[in-house]
Amino acid sequence: MIASIPFPALDPVALQIGPVAIRWYALAYMAGLLIGWRYMRAVASWPPRVLEAKAVDDFLLWATFAIILGGRLGYVLFYQPIHFLQNPEDIVAVWKGGMSFHGGLLGMVLAIVLYARRQRVPMLALGDRVACVVPIGLFFGRIANFINGELFGRPADLPWAIVFPGGGPLPRHPSQLYEAGLEGIVLFLILWLASRSQAVRARYGLLTGLFLCGYAVFRSTAELFREPDAHIGFLAGGVTMGQLLSLPLLLAGLFLIAQARPKP
Repeated sequence: MIASIPFPALDPVALQIGPVAIRWYALAYMAGLLIGWRYMRAVASWPPRVLEAKAVDDFLLWATFAIILGGRLGYVLFYQPIHFLQNPEDIVAVWKGGMSFHGGLLGMVLAIVLYARRQRVPMLALGDRVACVVPIGLFFGRIANFINGELFGRPADLPWAIVFPGGGPLPRHPSQLYEAGLEGIVLFLILWLASRSQAVRARYGLLTGLFLCGYAVFRSTAELFREPDAHIGFLAGGVTMGQLLSLPLLLAGLFLIAQARPKP
């Protein structure tokens, strides 16, 4: 007998108001953006100061569009390009699911570059402040994945394994919670501890590099327990798409850490 925990009876719809359904996934995005915005206000005020509070408020709108558009386009290009090429009308059907962190990250990088030029502030300095905030959104996003019963793990014979509604009869790793803990809580604490040092904050690009390396390592580790997407499966050598997309992040993070120098 394989030990397992029944999946909790959680409705993906948090609130129904007539024909309008407010889903936990949408609330997770809202919580990540709003809490991240308040934390970003504090981080940006630490010396060396990068942005005034008003500029942080304006950046929230840029970040929102960057995450949603980048995340959706990343999913379209990285995970199901053939399907969306044949069904282009599904590209805007975000309510059916399908967001990519790596795509959202590319969108955020573009937003940081453009906003830094607009505000005439160092791009890497702005990126460092944003990097400290991103784990907050990752945490809420992974919790929403768990509530939706999606992106579950591989079969497991463990006391905390869960039988997911869409995962067949076998108990599986709750890999969404692993990622929430690693990419969300642990990565946030690492960046919080590092950002407390003014010497670290003055080395523009160091915090961004720490985030990229930390995310790449934690995501690749979690992928060892996560069931690959059914329409992709394992790639050459048993590598998953998540691990493959995390490799460039690891290399970019190591480069940023190596080149970080104290700025006046």
